[in-house]
Amino acid sequence: MARTRSRLFSRLTPSSERTIADVLRAERTGGLLLLLGTVVALIWVNSAWSESYEHLREFVPFADLLHPLHLDLSLEKWAADGLLAIFFFVVGLELKREIVVGELRRPATAIVPIVAAVGGMVVPAVLYVVINVTQEGGSLSGWAVPTATDIAFAVAILAVVGRWLPNAVRVFLLTLAVVDDLLAITVIAVFFSSDLHFEWLAVSIALVAAFGFLANLRKPPYWLMFIIAFAAWAFMHASGVHATIAGVALGMVVPATIKFKEKHSRAEHWEHLWRPVSAGFAVPVFALFAAGVAFNAEAIAVAVGDPVAQGVFAGLVLGKPLGILLFTWAVATFTKASLDRGLSWWDILAVGSLAGIGFTVSLLIGDLAFSGDRESEVKLSVLLASTTAAIIGAALLTWRDRHYKAIYERRSADVHEVHGEHSKASEES
Repeated sequence: MARTRSRLFSRLTPSSERTIADVLRAERTGGLLLLLGTVVALIWVNSAWSESYEHLREFVPFADLLHPLHLDLSLEKWAADGLLAIFFFVVGLELKREIVVGELRRPATAIVPIVAAVGGMVVPAVLYVVINVTQEGGSLSGWAVPTATDIAFAVAILAVVGRWLPNAVRVFLLTLAVVDDLLAITVIAVFFSSDLHFEWLAVSIALVAAFGFLANLRKPPYWLMFIIAFAAWAFMHASGVHATIAGVALGMVVPATIKFKEKHSRAEHWEHLWRPVSAGFAVPVFALFAAGVAFNAEAIAVAVGDPVAQGVFAGLVLGKPLGILLFTWAVATFTKASLDRGLSWWDILAVGSLAGIGFTVSLLIGDLAFSGDRESEVKLSVLLASTTAAIIGAALLTWRDRHYKAIYERRSADVHEVHGEHSKASEES
């Protein structure tokens, strides 16, 4: 009797597929995969095989087929314009949920992190402008580069070092990052759109509306929605508005309230489905193509002397925490709003430092602001600044985590002592 031979890399069981998807949804996993893509890019571009990296990044797949559609893009462009649209689609779903049923639904509770996010954008931009205006060879084109926060890296670090931190710290960081994403999306749409073709933009908006209509049906035709979503992205790309905005728009039209007696809203369900694709594939591949920059003494020396690189570094490492702390203090001092009871000003400083991890969106804005010109200096400054901000933020959060752990242990000891006294009194009586 012939034995049945098992296949290598055969189809996974449903249980295994769910397990892998759940792992990819984990905050730590997304951050680690993003870090892996970055490390691979840096090692590759600084190795003897750097030429193959550049060839791969500049390769244009299906050029003849896609040229009539004006989509004959290099792999680097497909990663930035195409794959990041998936990332921004998940961001759009998250924004819709937060606005409809989440922290952004109630202005009274959301005002502090919202104002903090604005401060975390304004102060880095001002700091960048000051540095570049006061030095020869400066450029104002990159003012938006240090304004973004990489939510994947920031939340991953918080998950690793913040076991004992109060939930209010996590809520503050998440709300801050969501608003930061919204502001970054607005900046991309307003300041980095060129040669606008309003007819194609109108078509894209109409397709997004059609996508939203289908998303509200009892049984949405998913195959048709996928085609419409791709078409909306393609027309947005053709309009001159950055194509990732289509991803946000598509996410924002998905219903965030429960319909048709479903267990979860469509926005929550689709975010659950698409987050593994975003965190496990789209963002790491973008990092692989975006983070490749020569890392040597000469490149560092050039970046150190470049006002643009100085502005980006200062904006992320100093401007972010300063802006978040300053604007939070202002809203807590001059309005009726106040910090959550579980937060202290040291926690705000720690979160503000962590928000200096710009990475994904900063690299994207850097590419848009300096296409080919000063690109290496901007990427290097974003990488160095994000690493520095991550180290400072992680160190502060570790210190705060130990502080809260000590408080918990002290309270637990007091409770045990009280219980012990009660037991002793009962025995004596």
